[in-house]
Amino acid sequence: MSKEHERGMSVIVKTVTRLTVGLIFLYGIYIILHGHLTPGGGFAGGVIIALSFINLDLAFGGSVSAKIFSKGSTGVVEALGAVMFLTLALIGLRYGGFFDNFLHPDGDPGQLLSAGIIPLENIAISLKVGAGLFGIFLTIIVLQKFESEKK
Repeated sequence: MSKEHERGMSVIVKTVTRLTVGLIFLYGIYIILHGHLTPGGGFAGGVIIALSFINLDLAFGGSVSAKIFSKGSTGVVEALGAVMFLTLALIGLRYGGFFDNFLHPDGDPGQLLSAGIIPLENIAISLKVGAGLFGIFLTIIVLQKFESEKK
């Protein structure tokens, strides 16, 4: 048996993960983009997207999603989400107030941009929350490996 087959969980779990991880990721994007219309938004969608990466790590053994999304890039994406969130808030100052809805202040129902900056804020929050949660998970993995090597 090769080392790749020894890492992670059983073949059944790996197969189910291959089939579902993309759907979980897409569901997270759906929750983010429809957060101004339905329950959900940036926080919930960010958690769901982070959990899709965490699911890969749990099923395939700790370092699969780290190849896709490293600890360093996690910090960059988290900072990008924070900067995007704050930038949108500060741009609102030019139009009347902090977090002012400058894209579409009236919000006509049925129009594509009726929510104004709210979907953009949801995207920023999802970047911050998703990358932060995944970064915490990667840190726990590193600490766990460090503790197991110490013994």
